[in-house]
Amino acid sequence: MKPSLEDTLALMRDLRRRCEWDAAQTHESLRPYLIEEAHEVDEALQSGDDGRLREELGDLLLQILFHSVVAEERGAFGFHEVAEGFITKMKARHPHLYGDGQKQSWEGMKAKKRSTITEGLPAGLPSLHRAFRLQDRAAGVGFDWPNTEGPIEKVREELAEVEKELGDGAPSDALQDEVGDLLFAVVNLARKAGVHPALALDRANRKFERRFVGIETLAAERGIKVNEAGLEVLDALWDEIKKGEA
Repeated sequence: MKPSLEDTLALMRDLRRRCEWDAAQTHESLRPYLIEEAHEVDEALQSGDDGRLREELGDLLLQILFHSVVAEERGAFGFHEVAEGFITKMKARHPHLYGDGQKQSWEGMKAKKRSTITEGLPAGLPSLHRAFRLQDRAAGVGFDWPNTEGPIEKVREELAEVEKELGDGAPSDALQDEVGDLLFAVVNLARKAGVHPALALDRANRKFERRFVGIETLAAERGIKVNEAGLEVLDALWDEIKKGEA
């Protein structure tokens, strides 16, 4: 018989009783591990390695079980209450599937229960994803363009503001503000186009890394010192790498 979630819960309870390290952990002490495991799952997803993904999901499940058992010991709630809350929430999100309701936007449904746009949004979210979520929430109450034309024009407008500040001289708070507005506008364009900006930037980062490593490799083969080559030489190597990929 394959292990069940009940088996994992029983193991976690046993570890809390018999393992000195596990027994010493608290919600607070476990916080860094939860963040670490989430990042490791994300890396496994990017790698496309199913074996690694399976292992990392297990490590993330450990954190969920850990916090559930610690809460159970405090008399706050247990794993089954977590599961019950999950089921209740998922059914509420899909009234057209688990009831006689109409299909609705999840953000629209949540907006009816929130007092502010930031309610329930973690302050520690990465800036790119936070911008996306703020815009998504605003769209849930109707504050949104009907298509990508508005966001495209907004990007042009914000780029012009950045260019103006650059022309005024040294970097300033105003320039930082305008660059922020430009980034926010690009995030909104990505959202409206159905692209998550964080995932798009991940792809761009990987592409840049791959190509620049290619530059370094070619330079080494040809006896070129990258830090002394200059922009013209490096740009030519960059174009060579791009053509090779095509």
